Amino acid sequence: MALTSEDCACIHAIWPHLSAHPDKYGAEALYRMFLCEPQTKTYFAGFDFHKDSPQIKGHGKKVFDALTKASKHLDNIDGALCDLSELHATNMRVDPGNFSLLAHHILVVCAIHFPDKFDCHTHQAVDKFLANVSCVLTSRYR
Repeated sequence: MALTSEDCACIHAIWPHLSAHPDKYGAEALYRMFLCEPQTKTYFAGFDFHKDSPQIKGHGKKVFDALTKASKHLDNIDGALCDLSELHATNMRVDPGNFSLLAHHILVVCAIHFPDKFDCHTHQAVDKFLANVSCVLTSRYR
């Protein structure tokens, strides 16, 4: 689904707040996902799943850094994330449903930490952005 100019403006308005602390917000979203969706832990052998563990912070930062990259290329998310898409599809073989689960928890983190900035228009825009990222990340699955 195409992002409108209004969607892009909303994403550009909120994303710098999230990207300023990618390990914090990424870790919180992952921790919530692992807690609420325990089946997602299967892809993270050897992880310490406690809140704020170095593994969760490290991977949370990777996730949010990738989303930050995508937010800077809203007109070409596929191009921005093509290597990551290939990695997930061919090497990691992550269940594609996990991307939408994580997207949900990212939305929750946004709502908790930025209630004044996360109005319904921004919520819709970020949801659409995360759905587009999810589509890109699963586009190379066969």
